[in-house]
Amino acid sequence: MGRPVKAPRGEGLPRGMRCDTAAWYLGMSETTFLRLVTDKEMPPGVPIKGMIIWDRFDLDVAFENWKSKRKTKRNSINEILGLTNDEAQGDD
Repeated sequence: MGRPVKAPRGEGLPRGMRCDTAAWYLGMSETTFLRLVTDKEMPPGVPIKGMIIWDRFDLDVAFENWKSKRKTKRNSINEILGLTNDEAQGDD
């Protein structure tokens, strides 16, 4: 299992990121990130001169999609407690 990558050096993040930086940006290991790419749950990278580069904007969209999936998923502990998804997330 991969380990999380250390933060890249420098001021801000580039628009295009290699695998290790893209995984770090999303807070996960390279192994998990690449598994999600393989499963088409994260966007594919763009091949550029033998490198694969991920667009930060595409990663942002994919992350937002994950968040919206989370809101519609059923959570058994919430059902046991009698909470709706909105109540469990504090969306009063």
